[in-house]
Amino acid sequence: MNRIKLKGVPILQQLHLEECLLRTSSHNWCIINQGTNRPTIVMGVSGKPAELLKIESVLCDQIPVVRRFTGGGTVVVDPNTIFVTFICNKDAVAGLQPYPQPIMSWTGALYNKVFQGIGDFHLRENDYVFGDRKFGGNAQSITKNRWIHHTSFLWDYEVRNMAYWKLPARAPEYRLARGHLEFICRMKDSMSRSEFISRTIEATKTRFSLRPAEAESIENTASVNTKFCPTTRLLTKHELEAAAFASPSLGSLSRSF
Repeated sequence: MNRIKLKGVPILQQLHLEECLLRTSSHNWCIINQGTNRPTIVMGVSGKPAELLKIESVLCDQIPVVRRFTGGGTVVVDPNTIFVTFICNKDAVAGLQPYPQPIMSWTGALYNKVFQGIGDFHLRENDYVFGDRKFGGNAQSITKNRWIHHTSFLWDYEVRNMAYWKLPARAPEYRLARGHLEFICRMKDSMSRSEFISRTIEATKTRFSLRPAEAESIENTASVNTKFCPTTRLLTKHELEAAAFASPSLGSLSRSF
């Protein structure tokens, strides 16, 4: 498995690279990125802005909104988010069935090693939690021969960024209708960035033979595949305004812009 360590790579760029590697590479990858360059909202492939976001605030503050190529929910990421991604061939893990729940369980077992002796770590309804508070959100995509599992870890977060989300209509049962700040927690209260990254690499080494690689390895792979067109993209201001105008509950937006 190739191991790539990045720092501050914009999340849109990272997602483009991950999608390219999933669809065009035949190698296994572990990618760790310490933070994106600016606050950004990232939605799953089927996410609907009017249902998930407070669009008036998003537009007013000019917060970028990205629709990624994987499923999962919506997250606000920033320089304090740590991203960890596994991109694997279907036969990379012996005995692992290439379906969402087996892959989720496999990653849960890996992160059990990472957080051993630290906090009350659990995998709960596809989230990583300490006790009953979430600090890691997951998303996946599975193709004919490969799969990707990527996680956004809240090492820290800005409280003001939580104001861009609505309470989701579909939420984990364990959330119990709690607001965002009562539902999530900061990973930095349990461990440092460097310790988390070191533990993640060591835990991955128990499953794979890791080969350190430079960021250029990804860039070279992507440049070879010039015909590849990523589906992950930035939503335009027009698309966000249209979504707001189409929502009866957001009719006031037309009076604000």
